[in-house]
Amino acid sequence: MNVLVVDDQPGVRYLLDIVVKELGHDVFTAQNGLEAVDLARSKRFDLIFMDVRMPLMGGLEALTRIKAMSPKTDVVIMTAYGSDDTIECANNNGALCCIAKPFDVEDIKNFLDDYTGEKFSNDNYYAPQAG
Repeated sequence: MNVLVVDDQPGVRYLLDIVVKELGHDVFTAQNGLEAVDLARSKRFDLIFMDVRMPLMGGLEALTRIKAMSPKTDVVIMTAYGSDDTIECANNNGALCCIAKPFDVEDIKNFLDDYTGEKFSNDNYYAPQAG
């Protein structure tokens, strides 16, 4: 499975890169939405982990553009700023689900196990709570 990790924080990209590779998947990274859209033009991704607040292009705009190019690509929105408007926008633009940051590594591993094992249900994952 090809996975793209999009976050402006190098530590988050590094951590998810390690976790996803440990589970046997190919990982690509981008530091903002603009890079993610450019990568999605040239490579097919099965799953994208996308932060919301990033420079140059935020995650919600990138989500909209990527889903327009590749409707079957699943996008998980990650945010520490989970307002109701953000969650509604993500859902309305085709996000698979939202995950609150900071997240636990085990939660990401469990998510990927569920996702690849076809046990995935949006009900098992939650939208971030407004803070």
